[in-house]
Amino acid sequence: MDLVSSLEECTTGLYLFLNNRFSDAINLIYPWSKNSIYHALIYSILMVVKAILTFDPHDIDIGLTAAKEALRTCNNFRRKSRMMSLSHLVSKQGIKAIEEELHAEVCYAECLILKSTVMFIQDDSVLSLLKSGINIGLSYQIYKDCQQVLTQIHNYQSKTYKHLVGGIKFGLGAFNLILSLVPPKTLKLLNIVGYSGDREVGLSLLHESASESHINNILSVLTLFFYYNYISVAFGVEKGHSSAIENLSLIYLQKFPNCVILKFFHARFSMLKGSFKRAQLTLEECIFIQNEWKQVHHLCYWELMWCHIFLLEWRQAYHFADLLFQNSRWSKAIYSFAKASLLAVLPSDFLKSVGEDMSSLFLNVDNLRIRILGTSVPIEKFVAEKGQRYGSTPGWFTAQPILEFIYAWSGFRVMSKRLELISTWLSIIDKGEELLQENPNKEYGIDDISLLNLLKGLCLKYLGKYSLAEHYLNHVIQKEKLLKYDHYLVPYSYYELGILYYLKGDYANAIKSLENIKNYKDYSMEARLQFRAHVALEESSSTRNSSALNMFLFNC
Repeated sequence: MDLVSSLEECTTGLYLFLNNRFSDAINLIYPWSKNSIYHALIYSILMVVKAILTFDPHDIDIGLTAAKEALRTCNNFRRKSRMMSLSHLVSKQGIKAIEEELHAEVCYAECLILKSTVMFIQDDSVLSLLKSGINIGLSYQIYKDCQQVLTQIHNYQSKTYKHLVGGIKFGLGAFNLILSLVPPKTLKLLNIVGYSGDREVGLSLLHESASESHINNILSVLTLFFYYNYISVAFGVEKGHSSAIENLSLIYLQKFPNCVILKFFHARFSMLKGSFKRAQLTLEECIFIQNEWKQVHHLCYWELMWCHIFLLEWRQAYHFADLLFQNSRWSKAIYSFAKASLLAVLPSDFLKSVGEDMSSLFLNVDNLRIRILGTSVPIEKFVAEKGQRYGSTPGWFTAQPILEFIYAWSGFRVMSKRLELISTWLSIIDKGEELLQENPNKEYGIDDISLLNLLKGLCLKYLGKYSLAEHYLNHVIQKEKLLKYDHYLVPYSYYELGILYYLKGDYANAIKSLENIKNYKDYSMEARLQFRAHVALEESSSTRNSSALNMFLFNC
């Protein structure tokens, strides 16, 4: 099969996938996966996506095997000699002579990322992590080499060239975006030294790639959707997303109106706008559209659970938490904690009707943890510690576990467009503080009050009451030496304070607060905060420098 036919058939396969015909897509792509670079790439993408969705060991093995075989297939089409650079080859032989080899290079680079992804899920050794880092570094270098080649090509047209350009834009866009989010120390740990990313360049390349017609455009779209819906929410500095990304969502939904994955992201966009009821309807539609990959249902259950939590609809939220616990492999520990936290705010007769014991669910969280790279997943370790506390000790406010759970998953950020909901949750926090002060707990009292003060400061920030928010966040910091267990509250308060100053335009104090985080270590969810602080520091420094430049130019 020649390159043109391969691209046409693989595009058809992707269209089948986007119309929820998952098996048909796989059956079309697989037969040529050992003889065609694009068939090999697309088949491995489908298998790795399935592995991530199911977390089933068998599917993970299939995904890793598909990625390895795809690398072998692509390698067969790559240039045999590494003595001469791609740029030199193009200048000597011309693009037409080596275009297929360039396609093979780009596909090979993409397959390296797929292999690293599955290895990270499957293998629990530090050696595996280092190997993944080497693969990632090699992949990035290939994309950069191919980009260098493009700068030498002028006025060249072929039926396949746009796919080559689009693939390079996708790869470099994704790398720039991802590397910009990772602190330098982590890059060094991954053995990715000498590379850095530019977030704005990455987003620009991905937007370009997503709006053009080539085989990687849908991957660019999905990367952007995942970034704006999840990564930006968890690690961004609360700038929100532009209308361009939602317009892109609508364009692709018009093309694939029943695509369950596109609909899912559309529902998530609704959530970020505070339209939780609309999101629920779309998510329920996603569940009914297809039954072949039931793991997509689990994504919907997760978001439906959150919609109901935000709206204080405890019974419905518990229903979806229980569905996840019964059916999903992703994290039984988190689902158990979610169930227990919801039971804490439900009446006792509901507990009897479902036959569950809240304390047992909390205490069992620790037994349900999974391990990656020989260590616990940080968020699972966090909920396990909290589960032990809430399951074994009395004297805590009933909404305390669910409040802490919401904060750990950036839930207040998701609710931030609905100020009346933020106000409702603030009232719950105020009530909890009153109860804890009336019945102080000698062992956990300072920790519990400090948690509520952090959350109160967060809610007040969203309500625009910056001075009051600053007061409560500083109050947590002042209690640092009195905290017995929840030491994460102080560095996280510095982070929230830094974001508050950033929103006020006080970039000097924002940077100062964020820099203070570096003085703390060995606290819960530390790595997550390091990522957040890295992004916030870069954004604050960049904005401060830009403001200073504008002021200088204005005065000139």
